[in-house]
Amino acid sequence: MVQPQRLFDCIQLQLEKNPLEDMLAGKAGGQWKKHSSAEVAETVNQLAAGLLGMGIGPNDMTVEGRDKVAILAKNRPEWVMLDLAVQQIGALLTPIYPTINVNELEFVLNDAQVKIVFVNDEDTFLKVVSIKDRVPSLREIFTFEHVANARHWKEVTAAATPDLVAQVKPISDKIGYEDAATIIYTSGTTGVPKGVMLSHRNILSNVIASSPCFPPGGQMRSLSFLPLNHIFERMVTYLYLFNFTSIYYAESLETIGDNLKEVRPHMFTTVPRLLEKVYDRIMEKGSALTGLKKKLFFWAHGLAEKYELNKDMGFLYRMQLGLANKIIFSKWREGLGNNLKCIVTGGAACQVRLIRIFTAAGIPIMEGYGLTETSPVISVNTYEVSGRMFGTVGPLINGVEVKIAEDGEILSRGSNIMMGYYKRPDLTAEVITPDGWFHTGDIGMMVDNRFLKITDRKKELFKTSGGKYVAPLPIENKLKESMFVEQVMVVGPERKFVGALLIPSFPNLRQWCRQNGVADGTNEELIRNEKVIAMYKDLVESFNKYFNHVEQVKKFELLPQEWSVATGEMTPKLSLKRKVVMEKFRDAIERIYL
Repeated sequence: MVQPQRLFDCIQLQLEKNPLEDMLAGKAGGQWKKHSSAEVAETVNQLAAGLLGMGIGPNDMTVEGRDKVAILAKNRPEWVMLDLAVQQIGALLTPIYPTINVNELEFVLNDAQVKIVFVNDEDTFLKVVSIKDRVPSLREIFTFEHVANARHWKEVTAAATPDLVAQVKPISDKIGYEDAATIIYTSGTTGVPKGVMLSHRNILSNVIASSPCFPPGGQMRSLSFLPLNHIFERMVTYLYLFNFTSIYYAESLETIGDNLKEVRPHMFTTVPRLLEKVYDRIMEKGSALTGLKKKLFFWAHGLAEKYELNKDMGFLYRMQLGLANKIIFSKWREGLGNNLKCIVTGGAACQVRLIRIFTAAGIPIMEGYGLTETSPVISVNTYEVSGRMFGTVGPLINGVEVKIAEDGEILSRGSNIMMGYYKRPDLTAEVITPDGWFHTGDIGMMVDNRFLKITDRKKELFKTSGGKYVAPLPIENKLKESMFVEQVMVVGPERKFVGALLIPSFPNLRQWCRQNGVADGTNEELIRNEKVIAMYKDLVESFNKYFNHVEQVKKFELLPQEWSVATGEMTPKLSLKRKVVMEKFRDAIERIYL
């Protein structure tokens, strides 16, 4: 195969080599609506032509000169069609999280000089309308859902005359491998958002280098629910499209369980937080069993906790695991559609214990690592078992180099490293050295000269007042192994000792209360109950043995509500906003150090 040069070449490749009847699929009116390769190609051309007719185009082909189109929408087939259409006419798509606050939205639209915005529904439409007067470049807003007093996206395709359609190919023919493909603004957990400029080369090199890591061959289906605004799901989308894998879009995070059973996908991507929730639901069901069924469930779970990769566990263990797979783990796989070859996780550190248990249960979890600035994959555990190691983020993908700086920071170099931050050469120079090494801001090491292991975020390392460095991530991940801990954040910069904010897993805590004669109550009442506090003290103490003295959690505060995107403590990709938590729960932190 001739190596593709642009991301939108996936359409032609499918049409020539393997046209699909369900290149993309989404739910409409409760039914799955499939879009074939030919239909997608037609819609993309019409969209591209319609946008050209509205004066959107490449202009002088510089990144600043090219017109910008923004999208605020959930994952849906139209999202990808718009992405492909905008690329073909040399404009640049700027995806924005639908949950973005209006101040950041105003900043991004003005910084990128966006001319047209596509939104999902009435909520996102009203959000953009509320700041339209403060964005001089913004000409039009189109909606994917029908919204009163708003222009529908089909008006764009309807405006595509044969003359305009004929103009698309000459423009797309001029777009090359090195040209910019998109500008993605980082979520702004530190200061104002930065526009990461990624070229076709950046993302395509990542797609091609990542492809051998995934399950081989055959017509496969994927379920997509991680936000397409994020480079992880967007790059994987292109990996699917270039490898003839159909993409079905989940209706929402709440319907994933049902959508898995309907689509029966061969693979999907996720973040650790969602994997933790799947595991918690499985464990709740297991705990609710009685008698022999319950004994068998926990026997199988115990076997899974001992599972090792690339190591002969002996005939007896293999036989027992085979039996556990038949009678227990087959039910787990059924709940996930019964067709899964693997799940890929990234975006944050995943508990090793979870990866081990799911893998033993015949659901391989492939953890990878990267950043928006690296398009994103630097390393990933492969589908091939020899390329997997628990506790690491896998081997480096082809064409990507890594070296560990003196202070432990991971530096990376390769075709996947961004073009730079949009209009910010000063910030670009801070993170990319003159010879091309990108500073990831993560601390790590190589294991066996092959597997990359992340130990912490550089900026999350902190010093106690005694001058000792503490890495919070390993402590948090260890504590989250407890069925009684839903979320945790380790605190202690410039303090005498390490403390923690703990959010209990309230369903499991309530079950413990029933078994131990503790009166039920509201979340607030439970976390003030002396018996509950004593149980958590014992629990934390039992985990402290895994850490050296300076890392041990000496005191903690229990909190009554889960952190979430809606309440502002989590980013849209479900990573913890530490600064926000420190600010919001300052009183609780102060109580730890009284």
